[in-house]
Amino acid sequence: MRPLTEAETRAVFEKLSKYIGENIQLLVDRPDGTYCFRLHRDRVYYLSEKLLKLAASVPRESLVAPGTCFGKFTKSQKFRLSVTALDFLAPYAKVGHGPRAGPMPAPWPLTALPLSQYKVWVKPGSEQSFLYGNHVLKSGLGRITENTAQYQGVVVYSMADVPLGFGVAAKSTQECRKVDPLAIVVFHQADVGEYVRNEDTLT
Repeated sequence: MRPLTEAETRAVFEKLSKYIGENIQLLVDRPDGTYCFRLHRDRVYYLSEKLLKLAASVPRESLVAPGTCFGKFTKSQKFRLSVTALDFLAPYAKVGHGPRAGPMPAPWPLTALPLSQYKVWVKPGSEQSFLYGNHVLKSGLGRITENTAQYQGVVVYSMADVPLGFGVAAKSTQECRKVDPLAIVVFHQADVGEYVRNEDTLT
C-alpha cells in the first residue's frame, strides 16, 4: 500500500470530478477526521488516517482491503470507478454548474473544480435491466437533470431516489426529449447488481 503518484492522483480526481465536482474536498476533509486515498494492488482505497496507521502494521501480502475501494487502474493506467464508491458519490453530489471543458490544470485546486451533479432516474420496469449491467434506454428513462450534457457523468437512481449505480449520458437533456424509445440515453458503467454478479472479485 502506498500514496498515489501525481499522475494517479490526477486520474482519480478527474474521474471523481465528473460526478461530484468540487465536493472532492469534502471526501478528504470530513468532520469525523481526515481521509485519504491509497493504492494497493492496482486498486484505489479510501480510508481514514486512523485506519491508515492500523493498516500500516499489516504485512502487504496479508492486507486484503484497507478501506473502501473506489476503483482500480487498468493495465493502460486508466482509472475505472467501482460501484463500491457509489455510497460516497451519491451523497456528496450537488446540483450546480456544468462540466469544465478540457483537463483540470495542475495542481488541480479543489476550489476551481466545477460544482456538478447530474442525475438520471429510471422507471421501475427498467431497474432490473440496469442492475443486470445494461444501458438505459429512452423508454426506461423516468427523469434526467436539466442541462445534462452528452458524455457527462451521471448517478443513476430509482424513482424512489435510491442510488442504483452510475454511468455516462449518451444524450443531452434536450436530445433525450426527441430520440427514439429504443435509443440509449445512459451508458452503463457500474451498478449495485455487481455485488452479486462479481461477488468473488469485488473488493
